[in-house]
Amino acid sequence: MKVKDYTSIGERVFHEKLLNGLPVYVVSKPGYSKGRAFFAVNYGGADRRFKANGKWLNTPAGIAHYLEHKMFDMEDGNALGVLFANGASANAFTSSDMTAYHFECTENFEQNLRTLLKFVSTPYFTEESVEKERGIIGQEIRMTEDSPETAGYFGLLKLMYKKHPMRDSIVGTVDDIAQITPQMLYDCHGTFYTNTNMVLCVVGDVDPDMVARAAEEILPKARGEAPIKDYGRDDAPSGKKRSVKAQMAVGMPLLFAGARLEKVPNERILQQEITAQAALRLLIGRSSPLYMDLYSRGLIGRDFLGQYDRIAGQAMLIFSGESRDPEAVAEAISERAESILNEDFSEAFERQKKALIGARLRELNSFSDVCYNVAKGCFDGYDPFEAISALQGITAKSVRDMISESLSPEKLMVSAVVPK
Repeated sequence: MKVKDYTSIGERVFHEKLLNGLPVYVVSKPGYSKGRAFFAVNYGGADRRFKANGKWLNTPAGIAHYLEHKMFDMEDGNALGVLFANGASANAFTSSDMTAYHFECTENFEQNLRTLLKFVSTPYFTEESVEKERGIIGQEIRMTEDSPETAGYFGLLKLMYKKHPMRDSIVGTVDDIAQITPQMLYDCHGTFYTNTNMVLCVVGDVDPDMVARAAEEILPKARGEAPIKDYGRDDAPSGKKRSVKAQMAVGMPLLFAGARLEKVPNERILQQEITAQAALRLLIGRSSPLYMDLYSRGLIGRDFLGQYDRIAGQAMLIFSGESRDPEAVAEAISERAESILNEDFSEAFERQKKALIGARLRELNSFSDVCYNVAKGCFDGYDPFEAISALQGITAKSVRDMISESLSPEKLMVSAVVPK
């Protein structure tokens, strides 16, 4: 495998695209007893319309998540039980644009890795097992429908995007999953779970050649075609409406405010992410004047934060947390975004830049963060280990421009969840 040393951050990464088309990354951590494997698919809840065998298929919301649940079934048992019996802590998740299966262990790493590769690449569905899962996922759906955080978040996405499928819950509705059949699951697996549409990342004191050998021996030899996805043409905001309010059983109102960012080519994604994180720290970071003012007046809770999200080709800034007066907080964010443009914040910018470098370096100690960032970088076409270099390149002007272009009152949208 090829090796690349990132001397400025002390990381060594082995990388190879195997003959079967699978990208493999091994982030070397000498001396660590723990190892982590992360097998991810470039497929999530928003990928509902796609082309397979020359035909366009429309699938119901929730099918990617449903498939994730069913992938642990094997003809001779359940993969989770096998992994647990071999000392691994294993799980999986589905987001709007990714499905990932992962485990950590301190022993039997190769055996667990082979189990992971086998069950993810070998679908096994029966009418009985698919029907049984419908009840289990139905309970999960009802829990999310009762979640104020879920209601607030997806309420915001529905304001920000008119037709994009990421507006809909990743788990779907009870009516959505009622349509799912074993054949649909096989079609989705055959389309998306191909070597060229997946990535394997391993972090730990693990032999890179062993990882590559296991992937070559267990996974299909065919590379597979890159899936063609369709998110629709109209991603404009859903009209003149700028706010929405839901009444639920909450003790304190919740605020979800957001603004869309421009689409950028792959080579600029990392720069956009870093610029956004610096902008958010300046604007609403815990040491910022706005945060301290809102918190001291009891308008926000300690959990209030701003974050950058990039989902299924769309990028956005989102502000969320408890707020005694969501509308007043959203207005304060827009006012601060306007006033900061007339200030000389170069000193604060350099301070936040250093803090952001420290945060990025700390992420390198989290095996789960490293794996997730490697997968996102692979799917979106950038190198996450270049984040520190990208940080050195951003300027106060680029941060100022992002704040100015994104957070004006007419662009910031607000979803609030208030007590009944």
